[in-house]
Amino acid sequence: MELSIVTTLYNSSEYIQEFYKRIVTCAEKISNNYEIVFVNDASPDDSLRKVLELYASNNNIQVVDLAINAGHHQALMSGLQYAKGDLIFLIDVDLEEPPELLATFWSEYHASKGIDMIYGVQDQRKGGWFEKISGKLFYKAFNFLSKVKIPENFLTVRLMSRRYVNQLLRFKESDLMFSLAVELTGFDRRAIPVCKGSRETTSYNFLKKTYIALNAIVSATTKPLWMAFFLGLTVATLSCIYIIKIIIFALMYSSIPKGWPALIVSVWFFSGLIIMFLGLIGLYLAKMFNEVKRRPVSILRQHYVSEKGNTNCD
Repeated sequence: MELSIVTTLYNSSEYIQEFYKRIVTCAEKISNNYEIVFVNDASPDDSLRKVLELYASNNNIQVVDLAINAGHHQALMSGLQYAKGDLIFLIDVDLEEPPELLATFWSEYHASKGIDMIYGVQDQRKGGWFEKISGKLFYKAFNFLSKVKIPENFLTVRLMSRRYVNQLLRFKESDLMFSLAVELTGFDRRAIPVCKGSRETTSYNFLKKTYIALNAIVSATTKPLWMAFFLGLTVATLSCIYIIKIIIFALMYSSIPKGWPALIVSVWFFSGLIIMFLGLIGLYLAKMFNEVKRRPVSILRQHYVSEKGNTNCD
């Protein structure tokens, strides 16, 4: 198999037909030996029905039907597990990333020597001022805290070699951050600026984005714990100095320095810090708790695949 095209489905019914038409047109210009792997991430709409209709008429299609919603990143990894191509093209089905990028990435890959991944980055981040500012702050904070740096405004769309994907699939975290796993895998890679479209609605609200950001930082680094430790050490040292000052004043002048209101305020402030740091420790403990259980990250309901024209359902 020369080429595998992998995409995931979640509330994607309205995009499937156009995506299929455009990606097949592009793939057939490149290779006659290709496959499309659709991963149904327990989509609540009729996405599965639509891709099964395509599967019935095209032997180049695989359908990986997950029994429960695994999340976008785990669904991508599930699709990569079933992809058989020497090169694997990963793309979202919602058409924000044009399927025609396959031809661009294909040409760039074969023009480059020793490159194992071509990936897309947004030439300009989409959305309103809040999305742009919050996105910028996330990447700055993440790359400051983590030893592993991730490129700003990276996209799902990418073309990867088989040896690269084989190593990427060794990551078995239950709460995987795909972009971090991609960077940790290493190999030579190249970014291509991509003009990404934008939908009016998104399933990623503020709380979900906040969870993803915190999870990404906790997954990537323990630096926040060290920062909390040194801040606590600094506060404790300053407190000891202040206590010594109070004792000296009491012994020498039989009086206690003024400023108790400020002291009470500081007590409340640092109590809040303590609670926050306990929550931070709790996040790391929760991450450990989820990982040590070693539960499967995705559950396969059914795998639809055609072998030489004979349809088999695993």
